Amino acid sequence: MEPASSESDPRPALPRTVTILLALAGATIVTFGLGAIKGIVTPVFFAFVLTLCVHPIRRWMQARGISRGIATGTTIAAVFGLLIAFAAVFVLSLAQFSALLPQYAPQFAQLGASIAGALESVGFGPEQAQAVLDGFTPGRILGFLGGLLGNVASLAGSLVIILTMLILMAVDGSRIPAILTHLNYHRPAVVSAFIGFGDGVRRYMVATTVLGIAQGLFNWLFLVILQVPGALLWGLLSFICSFIPNIGYFIAIIPPLFFGFLTGGWPTVWAIIIIYGGINGVIQSIIQPKYVGNAVSLSETLTFASVLFWTVVLGPVGAILAVPLTLFVRTLLLDSDPSVSWWRPLTGDQKDVEPLLKAEDETIRARRGRTRPGRPDTGSVPEA
Repeated sequence: MEPASSESDPRPALPRTVTILLALAGATIVTFGLGAIKGIVTPVFFAFVLTLCVHPIRRWMQARGISRGIATGTTIAAVFGLLIAFAAVFVLSLAQFSALLPQYAPQFAQLGASIAGALESVGFGPEQAQAVLDGFTPGRILGFLGGLLGNVASLAGSLVIILTMLILMAVDGSRIPAILTHLNYHRPAVVSAFIGFGDGVRRYMVATTVLGIAQGLFNWLFLVILQVPGALLWGLLSFICSFIPNIGYFIAIIPPLFFGFLTGGWPTVWAIIIIYGGINGVIQSIIQPKYVGNAVSLSETLTFASVLFWTVVLGPVGAILAVPLTLFVRTLLLDSDPSVSWWRPLTGDQKDVEPLLKAEDETIRARRGRTRPGRPDTGSVPEA
């Protein structure tokens, strides 16, 4: 007898292990490629996110009878104004801080000497202690701060790329509705996925920007009251770090603590920790997840891992764009392909598993009610 045909039980062309290894190899190549051209990827994607955010404004203007050209030009001018104002405030605050920093050179030297002495007392050699002492100079601190914040703001060539891409994307964006209508006949799942991506990114960016502005203004005024040097720069830093989930708050609070200790000692440090840290912790840990969580539908674990991953790949700007980048990857790999969309709950989307979670919560509450002290557990009564 001939063996039974295997057509009813088709097997994959490659073993699952080989498929997984090939997928990981491809992802690794793509990751290193993105890292190699991060000077292009980050400003282009940032311009893409900004274009998505301002698109409803242009659509609203066109719906009220304003011509497409005027609406597009007004939107581009508004975004240009915001970017230029942000860059100007950043440069002015950094220049002000650079002028103030040399005034605290004696305090830096004293603090460095204290730390070097503490290191020697616990067993570090004189060379290591001297290296730490040499690092506490205004020049070294300015170099580190300028390099870090300069990369975050992408000041020079990146700003030119962003402005150019904003113009080109805004002009091309007028044809997007017709293109999506055409694609909807052939790939409706892809169109639905990208529409959902645009809505989610807009809600995330708007909510984070509003909360970040409020957070930055509060921090700036509070640090001015405490007379902490560079208050405007640290307020701006807290606004930027509000786009970094989970760890942005811890990054933003370090410089105010350091310079607050130099100017006011431990009372200022405790005031910053209690008031500054408390308000910012509430905003980033309670308020922001409540309004942003529904927009992104990403788990906390995946969000934190994405911050680490995109920071390694794209630098500090990758931490700021981590959530939109992760949403974009999920749109390409999961949302646009209905056959694998069942993986979405693993990324944090609870829409499909919400009935199961509610049922589990009701079961837990029912069990607690039956075993509450003072009430008999009817499920354990023996038969007569």
